[in-house]
Amino acid sequence: MAIKMRALYATNKKKMINIANSIKQKYELTQNSVDCVPPAYSCDKERIVVLAIAGKNDVEDALRRFCIELTKERTANVALLCDGTETYANNVKEILKGAGTNVIEDVLYVKCGLFGSAVKPEEQAAVVDWIDNKVVCNLK
Repeated sequence: MAIKMRALYATNKKKMINIANSIKQKYELTQNSVDCVPPAYSCDKERIVVLAIAGKNDVEDALRRFCIELTKERTANVALLCDGTETYANNVKEILKGAGTNVIEDVLYVKCGLFGSAVKPEEQAAVVDWIDNKVVCNLK
């Protein structure tokens, strides 16, 4: 797939970081395409940003400030990969929509434990299926 994509994570959970790295490998993304929030290199005319987040209700300040800056000029579309509640994902979506970017409505929820960092093959398959069938077909 030849698409300008980045996978960014706003969590310290190893499993979410591993999922972001597996997206990079699967879609053969460039060297700087996986990073934490805020990234070392800002988003610039990205077609899609997959944002891996974890939380319960309130959006952390660093993530909130990053999302406010994700305008249409920086990224056309944002998809959320969430380890948390639906309320948390909706709060992040509202911030992103306020910035003007297109937010993919289908959020992929992933359960991350306290200690596990391995991504199971079925979880990897679910992420790939989600990107191919829910995210890419809803790009603007």
